[in-house]
Amino acid sequence: MTKSRIIGGLFAALLVGGAGVIFALTWRPPMAAIDPPSARTFDADLVRRGRELAAVGNCSDCHTTRRGPNFAGGLPVPTPFGTIFSSNITPDPETGIGRWSEEAFRRAMRSGVDRGGRHLYPTFPYDHFTHVSDEDDRALYAYLMTREPVQAPLRDNRLSFPYNQRILIAGWKLLFLRRDAYQPDPGKSAEWNRGAYLVEGLAHCGACHTPRNGLGAERATATFAGGDVDNWQAYALNAQSPSPVPWNEDALYAYLCGGWHPDHGTARGPMAEVVSNLSSIPAGDVRAIATYMAGVFGAPTPDRQRQGEAVLAQAKSESTVASEPVSEGAAIYAAACATCHESGRAPPYGGINLAFSTAISAPDPRNLANIVLSGVRPVEGERSPIMPGFAASMDDGQIASLLKYLRSHVSKQPAWSGVSEIVEEARRTQTAFLQTAAGPRNAPADPSQRDQP
Repeated sequence: MTKSRIIGGLFAALLVGGAGVIFALTWRPPMAAIDPPSARTFDADLVRRGRELAAVGNCSDCHTTRRGPNFAGGLPVPTPFGTIFSSNITPDPETGIGRWSEEAFRRAMRSGVDRGGRHLYPTFPYDHFTHVSDEDDRALYAYLMTREPVQAPLRDNRLSFPYNQRILIAGWKLLFLRRDAYQPDPGKSAEWNRGAYLVEGLAHCGACHTPRNGLGAERATATFAGGDVDNWQAYALNAQSPSPVPWNEDALYAYLCGGWHPDHGTARGPMAEVVSNLSSIPAGDVRAIATYMAGVFGAPTPDRQRQGEAVLAQAKSESTVASEPVSEGAAIYAAACATCHESGRAPPYGGINLAFSTAISAPDPRNLANIVLSGVRPVEGERSPIMPGFAASMDDGQIASLLKYLRSHVSKQPAWSGVSEIVEEARRTQTAFLQTAAGPRNAPADPSQRDQP
């Protein structure tokens, strides 16, 4: 045998062996379809517990479009790699999870693999859901399988090559997915451990509030250091928090229960959906989350504490901003904002004191631009903040002038850069999202893809 044949044979063997390794690493067996179980077969207490857990996990808001049926999917999730649409998790047997067994559901939660054996994109945060207990997975399954079935075929993801190749997800999992259950810390209280279990697991708070690396995984060395979601900034929830007044456990609890706090402002964007869901879970679980997150923030340094006390004292003794309109931004504030924000009245009849606004003290003006454009919608049945949106009544230049004025007169932070460009991008993003969310559902050509989120 010649040397070239030997080399060629070795190369072929390596190819075959490599293909076998790749197949072994990426292939997952399909699970048998079941007959959709009757809702009456699930215990009522288990279903009730599942409803609370679904609220903790914010499941409805990720799997429901505006004005669409609950849990029917189709919500666009923008990522740096393209747009992924959430899946139908109603018990519809054809387009939802009606033929999924509890075992198949648990595999999706723990390993990110659907009933058909396909790897799920990690926009479904199974890297957090791996911490969820068997008992809580069972309750979630019971709740979802007793919802109203909705026939809603999946919308095609908008991902370019190679990101539309699911084989890559198996490699992502090898690098970043840790399949470990939550282990209680014996040195902490039961309340702290309960909060840690919820925050690190089903609530998946770090999915938004932690920056990601170039492959879309959370940066383990920067947990809760702030992230980006849907063109909103998810603020740092640790010592790097830009909040003018330091957070404590009681403030976190009040904010998570009601969506606002007089010393911290109002929950907007994706966070508004989170606190809306948390309002329906047991108060003890909300308190546990606040207890754990207060530990993540940590006690403020003496300098940080003094700065917060100075903000509180100044806000109570004088107007938030200069009252004389000496610039375009000041004139806009005086005409459109001061009547509420300078009234001294509590919401909903008055606006929050802007000295406490994290959006004005944040590293960039994205959140403030989004709030001015879209406003603050009231929470039905609650005494909550309300603010009109100014997208139709102000152009981008006026909004940029207002944002610059608020930054310079309210915050003690340096001026923002690129404000005009950020306002333009915020308007474009809001418009594009509304158009995409209202788009038609496209049934996949291959019916076998119907289980594939």
